[in-house]
Amino acid sequence: MKSKLVPLLVLAGLLNVPVMLDAESGPNGTGETKAGDIHGLRAGQKTVKPESVGISTVRLQMVDEMIKRHIAAKDVAGAIVVVARRGQVAYFQTFGQMDIESRKPMARDAIFRLASMTKPIISVAIMMLVEEGKVHVDDPVSRFIPQFKSLKVAVPNPSAPAFAPTARQLAPAEISFTTVPAIREITVRDLLTHTSGLVSGPISDQEASKAPRQSSETLADYIPRLASFPLEFQPGSRWAYSPRAGFETLGRIVEVASGQPLDRFLNQRIFEPLGMKDTYFGPPEARADRIVSIYAKTDKGLEKQPNDDPRFLPGNVYLAGGGGLSSTADDYLRFALMLANGGELDGKRLLGTRTVEWMRSLHTAPNLPDHIRGEGFGWGVRVIDGSGAGGTMLSEGSFGWSGTFGTHFWIDPTRQLVAIMLMQAVPNNEMRLEIEAAVMQSIID
Repeated sequence: MKSKLVPLLVLAGLLNVPVMLDAESGPNGTGETKAGDIHGLRAGQKTVKPESVGISTVRLQMVDEMIKRHIAAKDVAGAIVVVARRGQVAYFQTFGQMDIESRKPMARDAIFRLASMTKPIISVAIMMLVEEGKVHVDDPVSRFIPQFKSLKVAVPNPSAPAFAPTARQLAPAEISFTTVPAIREITVRDLLTHTSGLVSGPISDQEASKAPRQSSETLADYIPRLASFPLEFQPGSRWAYSPRAGFETLGRIVEVASGQPLDRFLNQRIFEPLGMKDTYFGPPEARADRIVSIYAKTDKGLEKQPNDDPRFLPGNVYLAGGGGLSSTADDYLRFALMLANGGELDGKRLLGTRTVEWMRSLHTAPNLPDHIRGEGFGWGVRVIDGSGAGGTMLSEGSFGWSGTFGTHFWIDPTRQLVAIMLMQAVPNNEMRLEIEAAVMQSIID
């Protein structure tokens, strides 16, 4: 995938909005910015005052305090947080380090593994094809991948150890089961809403692990093989997150329906129109010094993890729609602003306004077994179905998603707000709830 390094001054022009940098984490950790430096502001450009978009500068300090507290506790090494409202960036802060060993401060153009924040991008690709009539949400997957025509569903034997489906807790020994025919085929809708049962629980995980994907395999090679694994439950009968298989299958559907490799489709139809110059399946070697290191919290402190996941390495041929993209805060901000603006940004329309409304609507029933309290699912995004019901301060109708390494974003259509938090650490759900509260309490109108 081809890309060019774009200085911040160009990105700022593309965004057409001023931004704020962290006073404690400038280019060299000094807080100083020089004209022309890719981490700094264009000479003479002013930062938007948060109060001009109904956000309190004083109350935004709670965001700073929250992130710095977790860095001090060695929960994470560093992070970037962005808050935009009414199309303008009111807060864009870098914190801590992108690599502890080299003491490299977090940079604005740092590249993060998005992990499952890839999924909303795949959802937009599917919605584009829906608009063109090439895909329908109730199409059976077998229309695009014939091997999915006759699937089996796993039924645990009565003597099988108990397990918690939503926690994906495997029993110490292999789970014994029988299979029954699926009562219907799985559909594009099922994949978008995590109600398919495709590799989304302990039995299907167990069986899929017996035939792992090889590094040389593409989506066309591997996805048909998923049809040989039993579904975790009857299609549509439950909600259970499919971390990879569901959206990787959607990525293959994009390829079949469009006649293009997934990366080419995303480049031509999403990344290039939005000016997302640093979003890739496997960042090129020339960008290696901008990739943020991953850390895990241990009893001895933060421990650096090996960068050996093939999804994020140069030359990767498996375009993992479930979580394989890497990107920057600026790039993902442009994607989120497009959705917040009803499918258009800077005169480039990717989706119709009604399509975005449809995408962010609830498509799972609140009484669905294993449904998460206070939220449901739209097309590839979490949707808050009642303010306060799920322990979050997000407004009803807010939508977004997270990634396993600590990436997190949401869009609040009612308050015209976009917020993004990027880090590279073991999942920290507590931090996600904290950032939601810290950002939402800063709104003053």
